[in-house]
Amino acid sequence: FNDVLLYTNRTTTPVLQFKVHGQLPLRGVMVEETESRMGATNCFTIYGGNRALMVAANSQEEKTKWLEDLSSAIHQAKSRPDDAFHYLSLKSISSSDEVLDRSESSLGEDPLSPGRDKNSPQQRSNTTVHVCWHRATSVASRDYTLAVQNQLSGYLLRKFKNSMGWQKLWVVFTNFCLFFYKTFQDDHPLASLPLLGYTITTPGEDDQIQKEFVFKLQFKNHVYFFRAESEFTFSRWMEVISTATQNSARSRLFSRKESENETIRL
Repeated sequence: FNDVLLYTNRTTTPVLQFKVHGQLPLRGVMVEETESRMGATNCFTIYGGNRALMVAANSQEEKTKWLEDLSSAIHQAKSRPDDAFHYLSLKSISSSDEVLDRSESSLGEDPLSPGRDKNSPQQRSNTTVHVCWHRATSVASRDYTLAVQNQLSGYLLRKFKNSMGWQKLWVVFTNFCLFFYKTFQDDHPLASLPLLGYTITTPGEDDQIQKEFVFKLQFKNHVYFFRAESEFTFSRWMEVISTATQNSARSRLFSRKESENETIRL
């Protein structure tokens, strides 16, 4: 949070719930990088009062995200007056309307299955908290900034990995997620696909996609193909979706665009 750091662990209840073990007011917190220990890499230590917590991120990139956001939050907390803080005594934190479904299908393996109620557990599980936990990924403040700046909607043809035909859908990208509608006039989406943890690329030879303007979304063995109407719309979809997927694809895309801009300036 913007004034306190909670450290928790996941409970064994079917509801997505976390038990709070402690809280550190950010005004008294310090972070520093730590050498790898006990086989863990990407480590850093959080100091607060008489406590020292050594943690490890999933990657160097996620470690950088945490260090940047923690350092920024600590600086802002120290700049606030004393009466701006109101600390709580917390035992547990949970999202009571989120239901954990361990199958990836709840996160969009077959997002267009008919008859789903919008208030079903499968729909409620598509929240940022659930997806970050389920796919072991982190979202930084700069990711949220990019999400606000990158939104897009339009018709796309969509194909599952093992399906034969393409289905035309009105697709809306916002808040790290694709929402699928039959037409642009529909009020409620048929389903949604959170993109955190996915990679976006173009199809390879093994995919046997003999069409132009196609991009591929993949998380583990979950694969989707989307076909745009033109080269321009294809480039726009690639650009905005890259802000919500793994940075390997995003960095390549932005590096190419930066090079093009540099050439134009020269």
